[in-house]
Amino acid sequence: MTVFSSPAAVTARAEPAVEARRAAPPARRAAERGETRAAYLFLAPYLVLFAAFVILPIGLGIWMSLHDWDLTLPGHAWVGLRNYTELFGGDSVTRQNFWQSMRATGIFTAMSVPLLIVIPLAVALVMNGRFRGRDVFRAVYFAPYVLGVVVISICWRYLLDSNIGVVNHYLGELGLPDQIAWTTSVPAAWFALVGVTVWWTLGFNAVIFLAGLQDIPADLYEAARIDGAGAWQRFRYVTLPGLRPVLQFVTVNTLIASANMYGQSLLLTGGAPGTTTRTAIVYIADTGLKNFDVGHASAMSFTLTVCLGLLSAAVFLIFRNRES
Repeated sequence: MTVFSSPAAVTARAEPAVEARRAAPPARRAAERGETRAAYLFLAPYLVLFAAFVILPIGLGIWMSLHDWDLTLPGHAWVGLRNYTELFGGDSVTRQNFWQSMRATGIFTAMSVPLLIVIPLAVALVMNGRFRGRDVFRAVYFAPYVLGVVVISICWRYLLDSNIGVVNHYLGELGLPDQIAWTTSVPAAWFALVGVTVWWTLGFNAVIFLAGLQDIPADLYEAARIDGAGAWQRFRYVTLPGLRPVLQFVTVNTLIASANMYGQSLLLTGGAPGTTTRTAIVYIADTGLKNFDVGHASAMSFTLTVCLGLLSAAVFLIFRNRES
């Protein structure tokens, strides 16, 4: 026999549950608001610094690029996009020098990035092995990276000097050409810049690769050995797929760092011969800080930024396609 409750009884029983549901959301919302305030409180120092040293400079740079901004003059006339259009049209000296410096940046980046991926990866593979003196080996390869660009550039400038440098001296001892102008002729200057940069910074990328190698499960290598995979097959089908996120990070980071190369060009070759090895960052700094033409310097900076953004996006796209 089915017993039916009256509507009044059902309502009486449901009222406490309804009241509980009505009371719970405000309390939960209050707790969530408290958690949100606490999160923003902890984030506040970083947000303030980020706004002061990243957002504000970017906004000011964009504003300057839209003006005829000369640091030696009181007035800054609004010119709109003229500083940008002059970089892509006309025969101005600024346009010619800028794209020549962009070409130098492209040459250096194209030469250095592959080496700063392949060589550190090879070093990391060796450092990941078990052998006597492994810690000393790691320290030797990472040690140059802790030195500043000024120290590195000045030391190598003397080592590569065509008259008193020991590099040419030992080349002569080996019966090789010993009168190479490493810092004042091309392509020798490019080899000097790339070689010094690779020697100086490969330790950083090697450490990143080493961390990635140590995150690959050893079970995968053991399974590959059981299946009869050789060393190259294990590297191709286990190591490289396991390092894909690390490779993406290293590629993008190295690409940006190489495109922003400044100290080596300034201190090692001085842009010689002529302005052949003067990179875009060096020319932008000279335009803004020596010639006080901040408007054009800002426009060139954002043009370089857009180019780097497109290259980085291309790298992400390439790695994403490989994952799929």
